[in-house]
Amino acid sequence: MEFQNATISYKEKGKDKTIKVLFNPNEYRLNKANQFAEVAIPGLAGPPLQFVRGNARTLSMQLFFDTYTYHGSADVRDHTKKIVDLLKIDDKLHAPPICHFNWGKLNFIGVLERADQRFTLFLPDGKPVRATVDVSFKEHYEGAQKLESADFAKHYVVKRGDTLSSIAGEKYGDPGLWRPIAEKNSMDDPLALKPGQVLVIPAIE
Repeated sequence: MEFQNATISYKEKGKDKTIKVLFNPNEYRLNKANQFAEVAIPGLAGPPLQFVRGNARTLSMQLFFDTYTYHGSADVRDHTKKIVDLLKIDDKLHAPPICHFNWGKLNFIGVLERADQRFTLFLPDGKPVRATVDVSFKEHYEGAQKLESADFAKHYVVKRGDTLSSIAGEKYGDPGLWRPIAEKNSMDDPLALKPGQVLVIPAIE
């Protein structure tokens, strides 16, 4: 099987650019997490968890650079700079470039979130010839996905000045959808809200 180098491709001023890593990483890590908040309800032994949102995946790894052994003792910063420059803000996008990390079947689309350089070998004149760069990419999504149903908090603590309409506007994006909240909480009077009152917020189709 032909040896394949990992590559990082992106656009710079409308032109396609590709960085071929000098050495493939020994390992990489893919991370995915959800974000939760604790709902403070008096009298409970522990607070119920409220799902907030899913976080974007991250791809992290350590890239190795060595010009002392294989590239005639060139300044290794000429290679690491190509990676670090992916953090620069694109003038047109007002954001860093979107990168495609490709290695075999791994095709990760994201923006470079972090690049930590460490120089480990130097020539007598101080020129670095060996380095590692710890990188982390945050996944980029092409457009927002439409939700099929509302996936909201199970509980809501009423604040002073709240109304069912204002809560529905915050949770569902439509103040007119206050009736499911009233029905779920067996409320005959939709105006009878008290600060500190805990409401159950149902998911709606």
